[in-house]
Amino acid sequence: MSSSYLPATTESLAQALEAQNPSEGISILYRVLENPSASPEALRIKEQAITNLSDLLRQENRAEDLRSLLNQLRPFFSLIPKAKTAKIVRGIIDSVAKIPGTSDLQIALCKEMVQWTRAEKRTFLRQRVEARLAALLMENKDYAEALTLLTGLVKEVRRLDDKLLLVDIDLLESKLHFSLRNLPKAKAALTAARTAANAIYVPPAQQGAIDLQSGILHAEEKDYKTAYSYFFEAFESFNSLEDPKAVFSLKYMLLCKIMVSQADDVASIISSKAGLQYVGPDLDAMKAVADAHSKRSLKLFEIALRDYKAQLEEDPIVHRHLSSLYDTLLEQNLCRLIEPFSRVEIAHLAELIELPIDNVERKLSQMILDKKFAGTLDQGAGCLVIFDDPKSDAIYPATLETISNIGKVVDSLYVRSAKIMA
Repeated sequence: MSSSYLPATTESLAQALEAQNPSEGISILYRVLENPSASPEALRIKEQAITNLSDLLRQENRAEDLRSLLNQLRPFFSLIPKAKTAKIVRGIIDSVAKIPGTSDLQIALCKEMVQWTRAEKRTFLRQRVEARLAALLMENKDYAEALTLLTGLVKEVRRLDDKLLLVDIDLLESKLHFSLRNLPKAKAALTAARTAANAIYVPPAQQGAIDLQSGILHAEEKDYKTAYSYFFEAFESFNSLEDPKAVFSLKYMLLCKIMVSQADDVASIISSKAGLQYVGPDLDAMKAVADAHSKRSLKLFEIALRDYKAQLEEDPIVHRHLSSLYDTLLEQNLCRLIEPFSRVEIAHLAELIELPIDNVERKLSQMILDKKFAGTLDQGAGCLVIFDDPKSDAIYPATLETISNIGKVVDSLYVRSAKIMA
């Protein structure tokens, strides 16, 4: 950074834009910010210089420089309105977020800004930075700290009745409780977010996020038809904004179709006008799963899981539902295969189903324990012995019913005798 400052004028901004390389433009903008002038025009030019500088630093992936810039601008923030300060701070934090691999830096930066806003008594900005910090902590799987932060923030914002921020915080709280597998609290937080959203105008992106979370929670309860309608609403919102989240909404729509055994609809949705815009690994993964489901083929299912590991297994929502689908498919296939036998080698079943013997043996033992069929594993001979379904004897239920009726008669007689004795 040069020691001599430049005048805070539009000519200086133009000079930075016309610079031969980004480093030269960054240097010019730093010198504009060093100008001590505090006139309204100079402040306006400096605000524009900050925006241009943060964009250039982001393009150069200089995250630490953005963090330093935020600290250097603190004296400048005392000269401009609080609303403009909030806009600049959030803009710089957003610029850092666009640089890959900066999650730890973002958390440190947000914590620094929370301390500064507390000292400066800038409540409006602090609440928004704290909400951003909670989201980052959740992404970092630091659920305990995120929950502690959100609990205090929700109470504070409810007192102030800031509906727009309340929608964000309640939605974030719902996601956090869902990550902690606390479904009742996740649903309660989402209901609170919807209630707050109904009282104000909600931007399409935020409405899409609410619909997406609603779909995820309904899918968790196995209500896939309702989940599909919510994912469709979310997809339309994100698609109109050309938001990258649209592809996830579409992916979850396809997941719902597969889970309700309508895998044949997957190809038509992907080939539709809206679906063709998002053709890529995510949709290819769901198409492979749909093909495996249609053919009831566990081998194709495992190939899809292996070939599209990032899209299927590393997405916790898809992975959870596909694990359940895989188990169901495996059980159905095994039940169909063992039906003709009274005794069969496990190796033969594994060969028929094209899976490793250990996997088949483990699943058979689980099915026997779950009473999916009557049988036992003869591990010495490596065989599965299937028993005939035991016929229930009608005398036992009839005896229990008779005893129950006698009990009622005795109780009735006791009540009558008590009345007579009285």
